Amino acid sequence: MKHENPSNGLALLPLVIFLALFVGTGAMLTAQGVSMAFYQLSATVAILPGIAFALFMGREKLDKKINIFLAGVGDNSIVTMCMIYLLAGGFASVAKAIGGVDATVNLGLSFIPVELVLPGLFAIAAFVATAMGTSMGTVAAIAPIAAGIGQQTDISAALLMGTVVGGAMFGDNLSMISDTTIAATRTQGCAMSDKFKMNVRLVAPAAVATLLLLGFTGTAGNISNVGDWEFLRVVPYLVILGLAIAGINVFIVLASGIILAGGVGLAALPDYSLIKFSQDIFTGFTGMHEILVLSMLVGGLGELIRYNGGLKWLLEKVNKLAHKAAKGNKRRSGEFGIASLVALADLCTANNTVAIILTGNLAREIATDADVDPRRSASLLDIFSCIVQGITPYAAQVLLAGSIAGISPVAVGFNNWYCLVLAGVSVVAIMTGWPAAKPNKK
Repeated sequence: MKHENPSNGLALLPLVIFLALFVGTGAMLTAQGVSMAFYQLSATVAILPGIAFALFMGREKLDKKINIFLAGVGDNSIVTMCMIYLLAGGFASVAKAIGGVDATVNLGLSFIPVELVLPGLFAIAAFVATAMGTSMGTVAAIAPIAAGIGQQTDISAALLMGTVVGGAMFGDNLSMISDTTIAATRTQGCAMSDKFKMNVRLVAPAAVATLLLLGFTGTAGNISNVGDWEFLRVVPYLVILGLAIAGINVFIVLASGIILAGGVGLAALPDYSLIKFSQDIFTGFTGMHEILVLSMLVGGLGELIRYNGGLKWLLEKVNKLAHKAAKGNKRRSGEFGIASLVALADLCTANNTVAIILTGNLAREIATDADVDPRRSASLLDIFSCIVQGITPYAAQVLLAGSIAGISPVAVGFNNWYCLVLAGVSVVAIMTGWPAAKPNKK
């Protein structure tokens, strides 16, 4: 167990400073009519005052606090995300250079009515993420196609990216091999299959409502131009989608995509060479530098907040509120406590799996006190962590989608309709107690 100081609400101030600077500046400039308002202040710069404030908190020597920060930067989950960023950037760059994006988009628009493009993207992302068990890998695989559609139609790029992230979070939430599912079921002491049955009943109405909304919105879109396409250039996308559906490791999927896309370029383009191939990969790598750096800085800041007692304070406050509310409807107050607990933890860590691990044991205590079925508490942990992860502008999935499309991550989060609809459906489910947990035969 990692060491941390006693609970301290002031430890959360660095995160507040970061959000106030980044979101506040963007909102202020938007009100002033500045174009690309959320691009004027980079999040990688906005987070620096928060980190500096966190480093000077507490009585420990500065060297020790810097080591704590660096431990967060080098955390395994952060390094994993950064590697996915690089591979995703490399694949997107090479696929675009060989004409794979245009070919794939033109192929899809030749057969799919424009009014079904948005629900189709959501369904594909949801299916891939469920099979693959990772929302990051899903966004990396599908977002370039969505970005290409945005260039060929008048459908908002932010809505296209939000749709992909929403589908990815749907699959991440339900997948039997997802880290969030494993963490939620282990901490709550229920079987994955039992959690899946409860979970799918909670999210299905939100998914159906999202598909209908996207279908209705899609009818307003128009295709500006559908060009010619060559099937060979579509092959890299079909292969990585197939590998993803087969549940192959995301690193193998993306690396295979890069190699295959380069091979197609060498075979189909007379002027394409190994040097150009290597340059395209490097271009993709450099295009991911901002979100890569931001992810590392967020990881370091999150570790400082945890060490200084910020997360412990947050968990204690939510637990007290849940116990106070238990004087009324115990089940309802317990479920709201669990949902609030994991949502706030995810805001602090920008990592839904870590948020579940941090709050899982306390959530189980709340569930026991409030007579909440473990299958339901596991589902709520997973659902609310994915909701927050899908709309937070500094979360990895949102950052990746925004970077690929060249738009603000704030716009991506606002246009993730699935997570917003799911939040409403989940609150109603807590208020009403639907769906009731059936007695477990086991």
